[in-house]
Amino acid sequence: MGYQQGLSGLAAASNDLDVIGNNIANANTVGFKQSTAQFADVYANSVATAVNTQIGLGAALSQVQQNFSQGTITTTGQALDVAINGNGFFQMSNNGTVTYSRNGVFQLDKNGYITDASGNDLMGYAAGTNGVVNSAQTVPLQVPTTNIAPVTTANITAQLNLNAQSTAPTGTSATFDPTNSNTYNYSTSITAYDSLGGAQQINMYFVKGGTDAAGNQEWNVYAGTPGNVSTSPVGTMSFNSSGNLVATADSTGAATSIGQIPIAINPTDGSTQNQKITLNFTGTTQFGSTNGVNNLTQDGYASGTLSNFSIGSDGSITGNYSNGQTKTLGQVVLANFNNPNGLENLGGNQFQETAASGVPQVSTPGSTNHGSLTGGAVESSNVDLTNQLVDLITAQRNYQANAQTIKTQQTVDQTLLQM
Repeated sequence: MGYQQGLSGLAAASNDLDVIGNNIANANTVGFKQSTAQFADVYANSVATAVNTQIGLGAALSQVQQNFSQGTITTTGQALDVAINGNGFFQMSNNGTVTYSRNGVFQLDKNGYITDASGNDLMGYAAGTNGVVNSAQTVPLQVPTTNIAPVTTANITAQLNLNAQSTAPTGTSATFDPTNSNTYNYSTSITAYDSLGGAQQINMYFVKGGTDAAGNQEWNVYAGTPGNVSTSPVGTMSFNSSGNLVATADSTGAATSIGQIPIAINPTDGSTQNQKITLNFTGTTQFGSTNGVNNLTQDGYASGTLSNFSIGSDGSITGNYSNGQTKTLGQVVLANFNNPNGLENLGGNQFQETAASGVPQVSTPGSTNHGSLTGGAVESSNVDLTNQLVDLITAQRNYQANAQTIKTQQTVDQTLLQM
């Protein structure tokens, strides 16, 4: 019987060496998870055999158990490198066949789809043209290469200080002329955008006027595009004795919401005519100091091309455009399993769902029981080379010891033959 035990021991030790060798070979494989060979003893089945006199028949490989502990996260600086920090797997698709992986080295194919080195598509939630993510189902993620559409300017916010010590230019009856700085006290400008994304410079001029019935100081406001500024004011602003803006009116003299003056422009590039813009002067003051701008913004922008993109910790893919805008392009998802060791290892860092693993629990990174993502980084193999080399020595000695068992049995047999 010594041969059988020895041979089973040699087979077991050989399996152990294979597993350890595979771990060492994949010490530099991104996302690789090391394995451990598990063994069980073997006994003959015999009703007549007494329990207290059973002799084992050796050992057998019971399972190869993978260790899904976290690997070290290494920064690469590559936009499409993504590391999982915690539980979960990337969901991949190969023409509809779904697999799972921890390897976060991705690239763009010719159609803009995010794929791995084998051409499998990375799955996630798609985003609409408005940047809203649709979490109803997972689809192959694609980075759009089309321009982001322009947004028409609807509001200009200007917080100014108009010098209370200024005097009205040549009296309140002087005719305003945008080309003559002697006819106004202060001017500023900002670039706005029309419906086609064309840049339109909006010039604003401020002329100190008289006082109203309540004793508030009035300022006339003129505005328009270069060469198209009317000599009539688009509105007025009134300030109290504390220098605070207390009232505004439109071009007809009708009161408006405090701080807001409406204007209209007519671009010449074929875009929508009579573009309505609200000038919001809320926060503007009239103090005895130099005229100046404290804040000047507008809410439109031109069209833009995709410059680059990044992946956030929650899986959101954010595109950065040449016009300074950002937009959500999609969201990477993670799949977790009740029993990751039940997954079938397909090789190539790919796993497949089985009955033993349970169904995939797909959710966004950072949600309950799902890890987060680190963009521009990869998860290194979790193989500990020091431990593997020690295990290698142990497995080698086990192999030698089992070989010695066979050698000893040979010696016994030889003795019997010489009797």
